[in-house]
Amino acid sequence: MTHLDWQKSSFSGTNTNCLEIASEGEPVHIRESDDPTHIVTTTPAVLHTWLHTAKAGHFDHLTA
Repeated sequence: MTHLDWQKSSFSGTNTNCLEIASEGEPVHIRESDDPTHIVTTTPAVLHTWLHTAKAGHFDHLTA
């Protein structure tokens, strides 16, 4: 993996416990800022579907 330009959401502010995302073309990489050694790699299409599903509330029962 080449050097990645990791970015975090502006909603995170100065918080160090947040998700970061980077891409190098097609693959998209996601990691937690407090444990950057564990990286999940996916495609833009799969990430889009997961985010759309989460925003629709389909995972809400997991946090109740």
